[in-house]
Amino acid sequence: MITLRPADLAREHGLSTQAVRNYERDGCIPPAERTASGYRIYTEVHAAALRTYLALIPAYGHAASGQIMNALHNAGLDGVLVTIDRGHSQLLQDRETLDSVRKAVAHLTAESDAVINQSTDARTIGELAHQLRVTPATLRNWENAGILAPTRDPATGYRHYDATDIRDAHLTDLLRRGGYPLDHIRTVIQQLRTAGSTNALTAALADWQQNLTTQGRAMLHAATHLDHYLRVLEQQR
Repeated sequence: MITLRPADLAREHGLSTQAVRNYERDGCIPPAERTASGYRIYTEVHAAALRTYLALIPAYGHAASGQIMNALHNAGLDGVLVTIDRGHSQLLQDRETLDSVRKAVAHLTAESDAVINQSTDARTIGELAHQLRVTPATLRNWENAGILAPTRDPATGYRHYDATDIRDAHLTDLLRRGGYPLDHIRTVIQQLRTAGSTNALTAALADWQQNLTTQGRAMLHAATHLDHYLRVLEQQR
């Protein structure tokens, strides 16, 4: 049996030896045997475990990857498969959301110029919130994030949302449902306002598509390592 030092495992992945020890502590790789003087002894089983864990992270994230490895080391294959199924289900949901966003954005942006040029009555915060099926607090949050910029009635101080604000609110709602953080949405909306085009929004959706593709490929890559590691564990038992 080939024995390895913590530095040997760390070197392959550009990690520190402390990181390897942390992964052992957290159950992401199996416990190491110790020499009489207390030094850890790793084997190819640990090397395979580390490769598997690191391959899982871009596919399922740190938390889920840790859960998968801990379940494996506790003979909990059903738990492993449930976590993986959830990951694939979320990816499918994200793809369906992206498709819905693209269709809705195509509809909204196709009419945006006409909407902006119409003498559309401004909406109050309550009316716009009702239209979007969000709370007024959500709209205020988007305003605080620099995404929306409604005018104020000089007499009452009430917010008024014009056609451009309404369009921006719709796009913000769509992108939020697609998982985009507010700071990214602010950039998209600001570029859309400045340029008067949908190029920024199109780029955001393209980035989103690329991220989903990258994650899907990562899942395929992780599956290869996971299957190999399962076989290694089965041989050990």
